[in-house]
Amino acid sequence: MQSINDTILESNRKFRLNFDGGDLSSDAGLLLLNEFISKMSFDKILCETFQTNDTAKWRRHTDNQNLMQMIFQIFSAYFTDDCADELTEDPIFTAILGKPFLASQPTLSRFHNRMDGDTLEQFDEMSRALRRTVYSLLNILVRRSRLSGVA
Repeated sequence: MQSINDTILESNRKFRLNFDGGDLSSDAGLLLLNEFISKMSFDKILCETFQTNDTAKWRRHTDNQNLMQMIFQIFSAYFTDDCADELTEDPIFTAILGKPFLASQPTLSRFHNRMDGDTLEQFDEMSRALRRTVYSLLNILVRRSRLSGVA
C-alpha cells in the first residue's frame, strides 16, 4: 500500500506530493506562466532590451530580475511593492526566478524610481519583439494547417 505522505505523480514523475507541512505556496500556476514566458522567449527579449539608467556598479537583484519579479507578482495579484516582503522566500517564486530569495519592497521601490523615458521606450521595443514572436508562431501554425489540409 502506498502512503499518501509521499506520492509521485504518474503523469510527471518529477513532481512529488507530500503532506509534511514543508514549503507551501498557493501560486503553483506561475510554473505554467514561467513556461509560457520561456516559450515566447520573453526572458531573452528582456535581457537583450531592458536596462534602467542605473549608476550602481553592482546590485544583488538586477533590473531584469526585478522586472520579472514584478511581472510574476502582478500576475499573482500581488500588486504592490509591499507584497514582496511577504514573498521573500516563497518556494514557487524563488524557483521560477532562480533565486534563493526575492527582492524586498525597498529594492523594488528603488527599481521603480530608476524608470524614466528610456525605460518606456524599451517597454515599447519589448512589446514589438513579442508581437514579432507571436506573428512568427502564427505563421508557422497557418503553414502547418495548410500542409495538413485543415481549413
